[in-house]
Amino acid sequence: MASGLAEESELAVNPFDGLPFSSCYYELLEQRRALPIWAARFLFLEHLESSPTGVVLVSGEPGSGKSTQIPQWCAEFALARGFQTGQVTVTQPYPLAAMSLASRVADEMDLTLGHEIGYSIPQEDCTGPNTMLRFCWDRLLLQEVASTRGPGAWSVLILDEAQERDTVPTDLVEAACQAVLELCQGEEAPGDVLVYLPGEEEISLCCESLSRELGKLAVPGPPPQVLPLHPGCGQAIQAVYEDTDKRVRKIVVTHWLADFSFSLPSIQHVIDSGLELRSVYSPRIRAESQVLRPISKCQAEARRLRARGFPPGSCLRLYSKSTLELEAPPLPHPKVLEENLSSLVLLLKRKQIAEPGECHFLDRPAPEALMQALEDLDYLAALDDDGDLSDLGIILSEFPLPPELAKALLASCEFNCVDEMLTLAAMLTAAPGFTRPPLCAEEAALRRALEHADGDHSSLIQIYEAFVQSGADEVWCQARGLNWAALCQARKLRAELMELMQQIELPVSQPAFGSEQNRRDLQKALLSGFFLKVAQDIDGSGNYLLLTHKHVAQLSSCCCYRSRRAPAQPPAWVLYHSFSISKDNCLYIVSEIQPQMLVDLAPPYFLSNLPASESRDFLNQLREAASEPSAETESSSPREYGDGCVLQ
Repeated sequence: MASGLAEESELAVNPFDGLPFSSCYYELLEQRRALPIWAARFLFLEHLESSPTGVVLVSGEPGSGKSTQIPQWCAEFALARGFQTGQVTVTQPYPLAAMSLASRVADEMDLTLGHEIGYSIPQEDCTGPNTMLRFCWDRLLLQEVASTRGPGAWSVLILDEAQERDTVPTDLVEAACQAVLELCQGEEAPGDVLVYLPGEEEISLCCESLSRELGKLAVPGPPPQVLPLHPGCGQAIQAVYEDTDKRVRKIVVTHWLADFSFSLPSIQHVIDSGLELRSVYSPRIRAESQVLRPISKCQAEARRLRARGFPPGSCLRLYSKSTLELEAPPLPHPKVLEENLSSLVLLLKRKQIAEPGECHFLDRPAPEALMQALEDLDYLAALDDDGDLSDLGIILSEFPLPPELAKALLASCEFNCVDEMLTLAAMLTAAPGFTRPPLCAEEAALRRALEHADGDHSSLIQIYEAFVQSGADEVWCQARGLNWAALCQARKLRAELMELMQQIELPVSQPAFGSEQNRRDLQKALLSGFFLKVAQDIDGSGNYLLLTHKHVAQLSSCCCYRSRRAPAQPPAWVLYHSFSISKDNCLYIVSEIQPQMLVDLAPPYFLSNLPASESRDFLNQLREAASEPSAETESSSPREYGDGCVLQ
């Protein structure tokens, strides 16, 4: 049996979905074979099949591949038995680890996240009726077991990172809060406190918990002041630096942002979770993943040194010494290895520094990341036939915007919606929109009044105009859960973009927001830049297949299509601004589009290069129908604006 299972990965057809393997599958397979755990594959499968107790214990060094490979082998084992007793379930001590692993394993198995491969975490169940391998947070699985009679419905249950259940608290927020409370109760430990947590969500939870618990604590003098520190705080960050009553202890809760760009001499105590949550861009699927990982040894030492002072302070690490020595890399991950390189490549070509493949990077990006950036710029008509910047590419490089957003702004000159696109470009760059769920029915009603029937992009324009009409009132923003500082920044950026367009002598149309013609023109401008970010609802229930890769996602809870009272059919085709794989597998800032408009505006070779799907076939049928002599339209010829500015 084991030898038969071992051969399954060699088949030309994926045994889990019946589709041919992609070329990327074989690339990842070579990486899998190089992992230390791979040599134990046959032995593991033999033990799994013959163990009299049904229990197999696997121990290995960090990074050996246990967490990604063993679930796949167990899925093969269960597939050979037809999943008679249920799916394969993998438990993880941290929710974000469950999401990250599910995403990685889906890529390695060449399957779809949310269908065959899924994850279950608090407030997010990214699984479906066909899910056969699920990554699950420990506590969620315990709740399921407690509410189910009899044994659980799984073929194999994998308890990953078993040692974590005994050595590290599964809830870092709870552990950090407890450490802060103990410090505040001890009179012998004066001084301000700096708490490091993985991400903004943990920071918010920690601040809420501490504010609540410290109010109950009997401490001499005034109560401590709890202060969050992260980019979303806006101007509230200044409260961290303000001189206050020396008797008031500050408790600053932050993340990796404060590792090297923050200084507060009064800090004498540090509580370090040892983890960071970072956005890592995947060029293959043009999406970001939220990756939870150990901090580097350099970061750990920098955090320890924060506690220097007189009298000497303390540094409490919520992780073991062995974790730091064995799992932490020496230095932080270079940013250039984890971001979309399109803007960087555009800059390199504009400054004629060097070809991206010949540039001497301190940390060289992966070749596929550079190739994806060049491909995207080519799709946007920013490159000529020789691979140099086209006239359009030169103009795109003038704007402090991502290339696809700059292309949409330039296209608005052709479609007479510049005023609206300027607002949208500023809002997409500076303002995140609503900062939190509504706190009451009144706030929810105020929010609904700002939503636009045409989708989230038009809602952003409507929010900005209402903000300006309010006189940029901060109280008005607070009543609606809006980020006042971000909206002020959007207003400033919009003025800068307008000035730049006037300097380049690009035409600026008059405001026409709300008219039917403007609605269509705005969609055309957006599609001219964001045709790479289109998805189709594949089953009529809000499961969207992203055209550029095999991922299925849902609309985010803050999307205007989700918040409407009356039950309505989700839009069949949408354009989205961003997609994060492992945060919640959702599309953000979404608007409905018509597929014919996509066919008219996207480069024909882009449609031909899409991966095989019914969506691609449908679009190519529309393109073939439009390519007939009788269907030729004016939109097929480029139009010129300014000095050599050709919009294609």
